[in-house]
Amino acid sequence: MALWLSGIGVSRGIGIGRVQRLYGGDLEIPEYTLPDDQVEAEVQRFDRARARAREQLEAVRKGIPARAASEIAAFIDTHLLMLEDRTLTLAVPAQIRDTRCNAEAALKRQRDTLVAVFEQMDDPYLRARKDDVTQVASRVLRILLKQDKPLPTSTEASAGSGPLIIVAEDVTAADLILLSQQGAAGFITEYGGPLSHSAILARSLSIPAIVGAHGVRRLLHEGETVIVDGDKGHAIADPDQKALIHYRTRQEEQAADRAALASLRNTPAVSRDGVKIHLLANIEQPEDAADAAQLGAEGVGLYRTEFLFMNRRDSPDEDEQYEAYAKVVSSVQGPITIRTLDLGADKQIQSGRASTVSNPALGLRSIRLCLKNQTLFRTQVRALLRASVHGDLRIMLPMISNVGEFRQAQAIIRYARAQLHHAGVQVSEKIPIGAMIEVPAAALAAPWLARHAAFFSIGTNDLIQYTLAIDRVDDEVNYLYDPLHPAVLSLIRMTIDAGHKAGIPVAMCGEMAGDPRYTRLLLGLGLTEFSMHPANVLEVKRNVLGADISALHTQAAAVFEAPDMNELRERLRQIA
Repeated sequence: MALWLSGIGVSRGIGIGRVQRLYGGDLEIPEYTLPDDQVEAEVQRFDRARARAREQLEAVRKGIPARAASEIAAFIDTHLLMLEDRTLTLAVPAQIRDTRCNAEAALKRQRDTLVAVFEQMDDPYLRARKDDVTQVASRVLRILLKQDKPLPTSTEASAGSGPLIIVAEDVTAADLILLSQQGAAGFITEYGGPLSHSAILARSLSIPAIVGAHGVRRLLHEGETVIVDGDKGHAIADPDQKALIHYRTRQEEQAADRAALASLRNTPAVSRDGVKIHLLANIEQPEDAADAAQLGAEGVGLYRTEFLFMNRRDSPDEDEQYEAYAKVVSSVQGPITIRTLDLGADKQIQSGRASTVSNPALGLRSIRLCLKNQTLFRTQVRALLRASVHGDLRIMLPMISNVGEFRQAQAIIRYARAQLHHAGVQVSEKIPIGAMIEVPAAALAAPWLARHAAFFSIGTNDLIQYTLAIDRVDDEVNYLYDPLHPAVLSLIRMTIDAGHKAGIPVAMCGEMAGDPRYTRLLLGLGLTEFSMHPANVLEVKRNVLGADISALHTQAAAVFEAPDMNELRERLRQIA
């Protein structure tokens, strides 16, 4: 009898194969006290395990094809850097020496400390980076415990009854890359969310994936056939012949669909009724800009700057920041929107100390931190202004909640510009300063903010979380994350309408912008600028090309006139 499992679909597509359980289960970490004369030998045992982990990751790194998206290698590079970071290289040996504990116990304690720090982060995207810590530590722990079971080779996979569906508690970036090279058809994990590393990487590698399927390791058995539906977040174990035929047909249709999308790369994103839509990319590394352009993006709608500030004791100085920003700005063909620092005051990552802030998501973070620590903000602003001469730069201020914050930030930017002019430093004459709309208060105050901002960009990831009072990284409540909630749609419409009335452009840079299920609805609400993961550009473009936006405006307006929730959702389905 077939068994249906549900989770969160994080990478679209259909995968069919036999179950391969990855690792035996949770690690059991022993803790014991060492005699004095064995302490240094234990430190050396840890160092050998760390060196072995580095060798494994370097082997994966070398196997990544040159044509692969740059972000795939970036995941491995991040783990390699973490293996050399003092939070491991110094802190763990110090634990062993100070407490005479075994290496596994010392590494577990340090891992838990670092994870606690990341869990205090207010930005869900950055909070999900605790995956790096967990995955790097787990790799070393498995080596120490002699449980680093090799992944099945492509020969072993082909020797079975077909491709593999990986079932695990979680999947590391390195393992996922190896598995993709060996033809894995999909994966299902017990934990994780849409922003987890495994989810992001699965989308880049086009591997169908479901996360947050609690109990999956207990319910699925080694070798049994399973279907992964990454579109709907369902898995079917032991399917009958009718189900297999249905899903194999869908696989064939999706393969043909992907081939057809490739032909749209150089087609302008213009609707059937002649409306030009701007499709931009969200990127993290300068190298990502080239990948985005290859996939049809016209520029960059979001470049995050937080990674320059993490895993270090001191903030980067002006020259270091300038070099980084100049590199990415000069690499982009078209406009590039750079978001100023979006971290909190509690980010003592290098020291590995957890914050005592009770609720950092509502505390001193983002623009609030920058306005309080104006030296930090001015340094970043000066570097951005200097980099503006290398391209079409726009500066975006995160977590704006009122007009006063925005105007104060504008004044600091004007003062920094005057300083640079006085020093004879060249700065672009026109640098639009915009507000990121990710707090409900900002959406409600959009008519007033629009009098001062040069543009808006709607950050739906946080806007949805704050509006619905849920943490999308939390497995216990992320099922409540609903981009189609009427309150969320109302705030989006308010923001777009306020921008149109003020004559300023309105973009969207959250995940909702890159989900083709919502393209027609957003077009109907009046959105004309979408920024997304580069891999989603072509599918969104196809929806734009087939849209009659004037008709969508009428349909979208009808959604808000629905008499109840059931009718509202029915009208939304008709638009999609």
